[in-house]
Amino acid sequence: MKQAEIRKTGYKALIDSLGVVGMLRFLQQLEIGNGDYTQERYQSSEPTLEELRQFTMERSSDSTQKE
Repeated sequence: MKQAEIRKTGYKALIDSLGVVGMLRFLQQLEIGNGDYTQERYQSSEPTLEELRQFTMERSSDSTQKE
């Protein structure tokens, strides 16, 4: 079987089993991502304790000013 025939047979099987919408949802889940999530996750910087403290202080003063 050629690639095009395999693809066509696969789409037909998915449609027969899941319907058109189900097939599309399934295929969306198979979309290939890019990059290295694990590496990128650890490269992003976490806020420091000082930044968190400052953020909570600002939020606290904002909420008391609105009252």
